[in-house]
Amino acid sequence: MAEFVEKYINPFTDFGFKKLFGEELNKDLLLDFLNELLKEEQGQIKDLTYLKTEHLGLTESDRKAIFDLYCENERGEKFIVELQKSKQNFFKDRTVYYSTFPIREQAKRADWNFELKAVYTIAILDFVFDADKNEPEKFRYDVKLKDIETNKVFYDKLTFIYLEMPKFKKSIDELSTRFEKWLYLIRNLNQLERIPESLRERIFEKVFETAEIAKFTPEQILSYEDSLKYYRDLKNSLDTAREEGEAEGIIKGEQIGIVKGKLEVARNMLSIGLSLEVIAQAMELTEDELRKWLNL
Repeated sequence: MAEFVEKYINPFTDFGFKKLFGEELNKDLLLDFLNELLKEEQGQIKDLTYLKTEHLGLTESDRKAIFDLYCENERGEKFIVELQKSKQNFFKDRTVYYSTFPIREQAKRADWNFELKAVYTIAILDFVFDADKNEPEKFRYDVKLKDIETNKVFYDKLTFIYLEMPKFKKSIDELSTRFEKWLYLIRNLNQLERIPESLRERIFEKVFETAEIAKFTPEQILSYEDSLKYYRDLKNSLDTAREEGEAEGIIKGEQIGIVKGKLEVARNMLSIGLSLEVIAQAMELTEDELRKWLNL
């Protein structure tokens, strides 16, 4: 069993994210985060219920496209919370598609009169969309259906929020709101050795208590090890692709370099046992395109 150098879990691992936000015992953490994220339009969310996703979607492929967290507040409004570690083809399309699941689910009632409860899709991203790179200070994007001419909200029950976490670079001394404290924790938790004085609030103290690796059971440590290895392999592969692509690009042009770098990394990822589905997502390809790349 590995001995961890870091004291607290990495929230960008699947295990870490669900440990903090996906367990009934820690529901107050997710509740506080959502209240800070949505307080301007939601008011106070009093309670959350975790919902199962097995019956969402109309087809088997729908039901395999499961997001990280799905919950409902006391008013029946639905919240999809998704963690995305790397760029993926059509990710925005995917979040729009996900939002249709809880919408269609509401139509199952026999007495339904077409009135819908609000649906919020929240994506916490460990990357920056290419289209947003020229806005280094803007890390939060709130998307609704609006009229193009007046810019007024046409429909307020469908909301998409994207948080591009690499853009959030405030230090602990620069945090001015509770929401910023949450973003700082998500971005930096695994790099901290103790609770900063400015974060000594009950809810954040619980985050540190929940995230302390030394308090895990042996089974939890093994699960976290697997999750952390996957995260690091993915990040290292993407970094290698970027570096190799840049090096090749100096000699043969940027496009050729990136393609060759990605091809080599894809082979490396395959050699360490990652699935074609995971590799395709990391390379921003379809599985069929990846098979052609690798001559499979």
